[in-house]
Amino acid sequence: MKVKLFDEAHEKDLEKAINDFLSENNTIEVVDIKFDVSCSMFGEDQIYCFSAMVIYQK
Repeated sequence: MKVKLFDEAHEKDLEKAINDFLSENNTIEVVDIKFDVSCSMFGEDQIYCFSAMVIYQK
């Protein structure tokens, strides 16, 4: 079993990164995908972090 981690500032970028990975590796078997969002403040700006872990077998 293997894992691939993704970390993006925008949810659409995360979708694209995961979809690109899956289409480039169409011989893998996805076991699970874990998703998380975190938010923090930097001054008056809200900073979002969208992350995912794809667990797969090759």
